[in-house]
Amino acid sequence: MAGLFGRGGRGQRLERHSQRPRRFALVPAWSLVAGMSWSLGLFRALWRALSKEVKEHVGTDHLGNKYYFIPEYKNWRGQTIREKRIVETANKKETDYEVGDIPTEWEAWIRRTRKVPPTMEEILKNEKYREEMKIKSQDFYEKEKLLSKETIKEHLPPPVQTHIKGHASAPYFGKEEPSEAPTSTGKTFQPGSWMPQDGKSQNQ
Repeated sequence: MAGLFGRGGRGQRLERHSQRPRRFALVPAWSLVAGMSWSLGLFRALWRALSKEVKEHVGTDHLGNKYYFIPEYKNWRGQTIREKRIVETANKKETDYEVGDIPTEWEAWIRRTRKVPPTMEEILKNEKYREEMKIKSQDFYEKEKLLSKETIKEHLPPPVQTHIKGHASAPYFGKEEPSEAPTSTGKTFQPGSWMPQDGKSQNQ
């Protein structure tokens, strides 16, 4: 017992050994991510090798999106997998893809509404045509808008003329007749008109 717990004994050596600080190796985060990406790539390569999946690159559009065709094949279980048409977007993940993010020609190919993949020349030509039609449509709309305004203006009734009599102004639609009494508008003076009297008045 004395040898176990005494000076220089084994128990003391065990106690000193247990008090030593433990050291842990720190692994950078980027190395973990790189390792996971490498493992995922290896898994995909092995899966394609076992399932006999062939990924064929068929084209790239002017936005940098890449398109692939995977023909029909049988996996390692003997199941028939139908053909696939996929796109790898340049700036987005496949899960973030929305309709309109890729050219309509490639979208038609992805949806199997066209058999042959489009060419770069075809896409650029169609985009130029759509832009020209957009400009023509805008010009036509502006011309129709201007013509409509002119037509409405032509069919409007003429403005009502104002007849000034005395110091008041009001719309006047009657026939102007001479008056025996003089009239004045403030700045101008108009003498009364001479009206012939009837025969009875002349005899008197």
